[in-house]
Amino acid sequence: MPAPAERQGWLDRLKAGLRKTGSGIATVFTGTRIDEDLYEELEAALLMADTGVKATEHLLKDLRRRVKEARATDPAAVKGLLADAIADLLAPLQKPLVIGEHKPTVIMVAGVNGAGKTTSIGKLTRHMANEGASVLLAAADTFRAAAREQLAVWADRNTVEIITQQGGDPAAVSYDAVTAGRARGKDVVLVDTAGRLPTQLHLMEELRKIKRVVQKADASGPHEVLLVIDGNTGQNALTQVKAFDDALSLTGLVITKLDGTAKGGVICAIAMERPIPVYFIGVGEKLEDLETFDAREFAQALLN
Repeated sequence: MPAPAERQGWLDRLKAGLRKTGSGIATVFTGTRIDEDLYEELEAALLMADTGVKATEHLLKDLRRRVKEARATDPAAVKGLLADAIADLLAPLQKPLVIGEHKPTVIMVAGVNGAGKTTSIGKLTRHMANEGASVLLAAADTFRAAAREQLAVWADRNTVEIITQQGGDPAAVSYDAVTAGRARGKDVVLVDTAGRLPTQLHLMEELRKIKRVVQKADASGPHEVLLVIDGNTGQNALTQVKAFDDALSLTGLVITKLDGTAKGGVICAIAMERPIPVYFIGVGEKLEDLETFDAREFAQALLN
């Protein structure tokens, strides 16, 4: 766990990152009365923040109940109750990424191009290395030469080993990496797969193939299948979660680029429609800008 001062610094960055999302919601509570107008304005603000229809309906219903029970008369108090409602909705997503039950723990990472997938893998590697785990990276994104080079830079920066092949088959690279990870006694094998859109069916099939080949190299693997999504893409991020989950049975999410987004409410939509654990969230490019997800922290930062 980071030191309290570090976590506070992270919280400040998270609040700043979510300001665009939060300010739209927070303005609803600047009035003096709790009435139907307030709930209507709040509904509009939540939808604007890409919270989605289902999650918005759920939150409004839950909030009305809380207001009644608390006999709240002040809009500022209602804002606090909304933070509680959001924290409760997001609580099932708060789950730590566990390393060590398997050796190596094989983690497959997927995501569309531009979501920050390779950068997130670099940050995850740093996070795990800080926890004392030895990591082997597999550059299975063989379609994009730049991805291999980018991953090699992260491997160098984190002083970890990397398995790569010039124009090789992604599944073959993955197989080699899992085998090498076991032979070298690594704690974690992180497999970077090619960025793709869920509409590119042949590429989604390639992902399924990588998963099958990993299972051949390690019958119990992959132990985690993570999807990296860009928090800025709002409802589109939810569509990606559904498509990749249908194809690969996701075990966790990494949500990036929450800095300066007006669509931070999408996490609520995910919680309502596809409650897959959010292991990490990111608010910037620096290594320390990826942190473990905490439901209450997020809810409070959102409404700050």
